[in-house]
Amino acid sequence: MTTATAPPTRATAASPVPSSVLGLWSVPSVRWATAALVLFLAGLTAQICHAPPWLSWTCYLACYATGGWSPALEGLQALRSRTLDVDLLMVVAAIGAAGIGQVFDGALLIVIFATSGALEDAATKRTEDSVQGLLDLAPDRAVRVDGNGIEEVVNAAELRIGDLVSVRPGERVSADGTVVDGASDVDQSSVTGEPMPVDKSSEDEVFAGTLNGAGALRIRVTKDPADTVVARIVALVAEASATKARTQLFIEKVEQRYSVGVVVATVALFCLPLILGADLRPTLLRAMTFMIVASPCAVVLATMPPLLSAIANAGRHGVLVKSAIAIEHLADTTQVTFDKTGTLTTGSPRLTGVVAVDRRYADDDVLRMAASAEQFSEHPLGRAVVAAARQRGLDFPHVTDFQALPGRGVRGRLAHQTVEVLSPRAFGGDPLAAATELENGGATAVVVLIDGRTVGVLGLDDTVRQGSGAVVRAVAAITSNTPVLLTGDAFLAAKHHAAQVGIDDVRADLLPDDKVAVVRQLQGDGQRVLFVGDGINDAPAMAAAHSSIAMGRRGADLTLETADAVTVQDELATIPALLTLAYRARRVVVANLVIAATFITGLVLWDLLGTLPLPLGVAGHEGSTIIVALNGLRLLSSRAWRQDFDRDAPGGRAA
Repeated sequence: MTTATAPPTRATAASPVPSSVLGLWSVPSVRWATAALVLFLAGLTAQICHAPPWLSWTCYLACYATGGWSPALEGLQALRSRTLDVDLLMVVAAIGAAGIGQVFDGALLIVIFATSGALEDAATKRTEDSVQGLLDLAPDRAVRVDGNGIEEVVNAAELRIGDLVSVRPGERVSADGTVVDGASDVDQSSVTGEPMPVDKSSEDEVFAGTLNGAGALRIRVTKDPADTVVARIVALVAEASATKARTQLFIEKVEQRYSVGVVVATVALFCLPLILGADLRPTLLRAMTFMIVASPCAVVLATMPPLLSAIANAGRHGVLVKSAIAIEHLADTTQVTFDKTGTLTTGSPRLTGVVAVDRRYADDDVLRMAASAEQFSEHPLGRAVVAAARQRGLDFPHVTDFQALPGRGVRGRLAHQTVEVLSPRAFGGDPLAAATELENGGATAVVVLIDGRTVGVLGLDDTVRQGSGAVVRAVAAITSNTPVLLTGDAFLAAKHHAAQVGIDDVRADLLPDDKVAVVRQLQGDGQRVLFVGDGINDAPAMAAAHSSIAMGRRGADLTLETADAVTVQDELATIPALLTLAYRARRVVVANLVIAATFITGLVLWDLLGTLPLPLGVAGHEGSTIIVALNGLRLLSSRAWRQDFDRDAPGGRAA
C-alpha cells in the first residue's frame, strides 16, 4: 500500500530565459561604458555647435572619469603585481593628450577601451548564466520509493545509487538509471539528439532531464546526481569555455610588451633630452606627441570596424554573430561538423513508405486504418501517420475504445475489429522482414494489425532540409574538407541521411561527451572545427569547438547562448555565406593593420628623428583611424554578403 503524496515540482520543458537588455544592464562595466559614450557624444556635440569651450571640456573630462576609472584601477593593481596593463597605458595616454590640449583624442581612447571591456564582461555573464540555467532541465524534486512501496518526495540531489524512483506521465526523469517496472516513450532529444521519443521498458537506460511520455516508470538510480549526463554537460561547457579563454594568452603577451615599450620610450624621450640640457616645454611637447602617435587607436579601429560591419551585415541576412572574436574564429575554420536532427534535418517525421503484407489490403487501406487508430495519439509518429493520410485525401473513421500502449503503440476498435499500430519491438521472435528492410534503409518502422493479424508496415523518416546537399558541397569547397556528421541517432538512420546530403564521415550513437571527444580529436589533428547544431546535447561540443553556429528557430536556449552565431530562420545556406564573409573580414583586418602600422611607424620615426608638429601628428594619427574605419565599413554593403564561396576562402580559391 502506498501513501498519497503531492507530485514533485516538475521542471518545465522551457530552457532558461536568455539574458535580456535589462540583464546586461546589471553588468557594472556596461553602465559605465554607456555613461562614458553619452558624455563623449555630448562633448562632441558641444564642440561642433561652437558652445563655450568649458562645456565640451567638462563633458570630456567627465567621460574620462566614468570610462577610465575601472581600467585605471585594474592597471594599477596589475602594476602592483609588476605587470603593465595596456588599459593603464591608454589611460595615461588619454591624460597626456588632455595635458597638451588634445582632450578629444583622449576621450575617444577612453570610450573605445571602456566599450571593449563592457562587451567582454557581458559575454562572460551570459555564458555563466546559461551554463547554470542548464541545471533547470533536471527536476529538483523526485519521488523515491522505499522497500515497503511507500512514496516520498525528496530533493533530487539526495538520491543515491540503488534508490528506486517513480516517474509519472508527463514528468521529467529525475535521475540517470535503469527501468525496473513500467513502459513508456521518453523524449530524450535534450540529451542524445534523437528526433523522436524512444520506447522504454524493463532494463532500458534513461537519463535525468528527459521527458517521460504517457506511461508510468519506476527507475533504479545508477548514477550519483553529480555524475548525471546533464551534470556532465554543464561541466563540459564550463571546461571548454575555460580552454578557449586560455587562447588569449598570446594576445596578452603582445599587449604587455607593447605597453612596456611605449612607456619606456616615452620616459626616455622626456628624460634624456632634459639631462642633456634641453628646455622643458619642447621636450614635454615631443614626449606627449610621441604618446599620442604611438597609441594603438588606429590599430584598434583597424580590427573592430570590419568585424563589426561583418556582424551587422550578417544580422541583416538572418545570422546573429555574438562578437568580433566569433568572426575571427569563423574565419579560421578548416573543418565543419554538423549535428543531424534539427540541423541537417527538420526533426519532424514524415511517412516514407507503406508496405501491405496482406494481399486483401491495398497500401491506402493500411494507411487509412493506421490513421484511424493514431488520430487521438500525441506521439510524433502518430501525428505523422495522420498527416500523411490527410495529404493523400483519405477519409478515416473514428475509432472507439482508444488506448495508448506506452512503449508499444496504440489500439482501437473500428467496425467490430481491433486495429493496432505497434512498434516491431512489441513482437517476440524474429522481426518482420518488411520492418527490417525499412529500418535497414534508415526509417523507423511501425506495424499495422487487425485482430492480431499483421496487414502492413509503415516506414517513417526524418526530413532532410531543402538545400542541405548544396550547403554541404559549398562548405566542403570553402574549407577543402568534407563535413563530418555527429549525431546521437542510430547509425543506420544517420548513414541514410548523410548519403542524401553527400557526407561520408558519419559518427553516430554519440552522447554529448562523445561529441566533445570527436571535436577534440579533430582539433588534435590540426583542424579548426566549426560545429553546427541545435540541441542542448550539442552545447558541450559547441563550447569545445573553435567556433559554433546554432539553429535559432528550434535551438535550445543554452545552445543559443553557447554558440558563437545563430541562424534566426534555420537557413543552412547562410552558413557558407557567413564563412565567406568571415574570410573577407579577416583580409580587411590584415590590410587595415598594415595601414595602421605604416602610419604609426612613420609618425613615430618622424617625431624621433625630426620635429613633428603636434597638429600634423594628430592629423596623421586621426587620418589613419579614418582610413581604416572607412575600409572596414565596406563590409556593410550588400555585395559583401554572398551565397557562395569566393576567393576570400583559405588558399584564395575562386567560386
